[in-house]
Amino acid sequence: MRTNSFIKKLVVLGTVGSLVAPYCFYPKFQAAERFEIHFDGMSIPISIKELIDWSNGEESTNSELASWLNLLGFKERKGLAKFLSTPLVRDKSMARQILRSWSGRKLLDEVSDLILMDEDNTGESVLDTLETLLNKKDEVTTLDLLNSLSVKAIHIDLDGWIEVANNWRSELNKQQKLISDLVSINEKSVKREKINLLPFEIKESEYKLISLNVTHRNEPLNLEVWNPSFREKTKKNWILLMPGLGGDRNHFNWLARSLSHNGWPVVVLDHPGSDSLALEDLLKGKLPLPGAEVIPDRLNDLDSVFNAKKSGKIDISVENVVLMGHSLGALTAILASGVKIDDQLENRCQRVLDNLSLTNLSSLLQCQLVDITLLDRGNMENLSAIVGMNSFGSFLWQKDLENKINIPLFLTGGTFDLVTPSVSEQLGLSIALSSSPLSRVLLIEGASHFSPIRVEGQMKQSEGKDLFNLGESIVGYHPLSVQSLLSFEIIRFLEKLEEKKSIPSNTNLTKGELKFHILDRNVIEKLIKIQ
Repeated sequence: MRTNSFIKKLVVLGTVGSLVAPYCFYPKFQAAERFEIHFDGMSIPISIKELIDWSNGEESTNSELASWLNLLGFKERKGLAKFLSTPLVRDKSMARQILRSWSGRKLLDEVSDLILMDEDNTGESVLDTLETLLNKKDEVTTLDLLNSLSVKAIHIDLDGWIEVANNWRSELNKQQKLISDLVSINEKSVKREKINLLPFEIKESEYKLISLNVTHRNEPLNLEVWNPSFREKTKKNWILLMPGLGGDRNHFNWLARSLSHNGWPVVVLDHPGSDSLALEDLLKGKLPLPGAEVIPDRLNDLDSVFNAKKSGKIDISVENVVLMGHSLGALTAILASGVKIDDQLENRCQRVLDNLSLTNLSSLLQCQLVDITLLDRGNMENLSAIVGMNSFGSFLWQKDLENKINIPLFLTGGTFDLVTPSVSEQLGLSIALSSSPLSRVLLIEGASHFSPIRVEGQMKQSEGKDLFNLGESIVGYHPLSVQSLLSFEIIRFLEKLEEKKSIPSNTNLTKGELKFHILDRNVIEKLIKIQ
């Protein structure tokens, strides 16, 4: 039993390698001597020189290194050699800006508790020396770093890494288990609806581009106003649509056009400083990675749109509004409603960040709000509903929160989403926030965080592509089909909303090759209970 545990920890050590390297950046005075691997009250010293020699296939009869690293097998030896010679940093400007961001620093702080340079666990020296090394080299490999360390020993808390790995595995298992749980709670008598999706492109509606000068920004606020081409049947609501972090209004023309074609006036806005231009500046190494610090300005952007409508600069006659957004845009919509973040956020975030989970990257943005002051906005007048695509905010509010908002929420998510995973985010957020019986969650199997984003040229791609040209394993299944389904279900929700009725809650629905589920509070509570 002891042997199996020991081997398991060696295997975990192999997976830690890629995370160890970024914390080995020190200026070149003398090479680091050794790793110190700590677990089960034991400490095993590993000579860095012997580690490199072993990866190159050299054996040492007097070394304990080969005897226990050989338990990993030849493939791991070959993998270690490849790992040591692979560039860690290809774009030093972008790496520098990521490390200067709040999220980058927070990850650095948390990993520094598990990987210590001598006795330093602050992470400050790591950042300083990383900056120095990046100024000297365009590409940096792990081998470069190991030969440049100015510390005697790199201490690795293997027990801590095993706990982190177990937390990751647990979160991934929850995502996988969700689908089987949906099947298990499905009643045989459920009537499966025939869904006729909207066409990919609707050409009738056009928008007017408006530029607003606002006091809280140096540059104008650009927005699109989509007014329906016909006004035979006036809708009771207009829609304010917000992109997510790194997104812009062009990514959601497909949705604005569909909504306008079906009778809703729509305003889509860009958020300078956290749009696609800001993302380009990050990639060029000009600006740091934007985070939750952009939320106050985003909320001010919304206020500027409302004031422009009130003054007549935006020609929309109806008063009631539906706030709609993707990712950070969805969180902005929720915060604009006036709901207050409870006072236990800091305590929850301490536990979240200690787990170092990369299966819910939105946790970093949520926990950054501990350090950001948001003004008390009060309850928003004329707010009819909130529609959030890949929304998040589950850490901001307790599940037993009494101060729920009686505003219908329509939250959408996908089973491939590890940025805002549906179990902890869309499902958890719906339970925590909304007391409205009209609230629903749309869960699409195979959809990812990037599925709602449409970019130029996507219509010419048989399978579609996402903003970052990632593969299907990250983008998810067929973004164009997902977007068509989103259009249909969002419009259906809005139509029922105007009648003050709810859309039916059904599991295991299909359209083409897409499988999806529309969940009410009762089903969501069952799912969360059996997770």
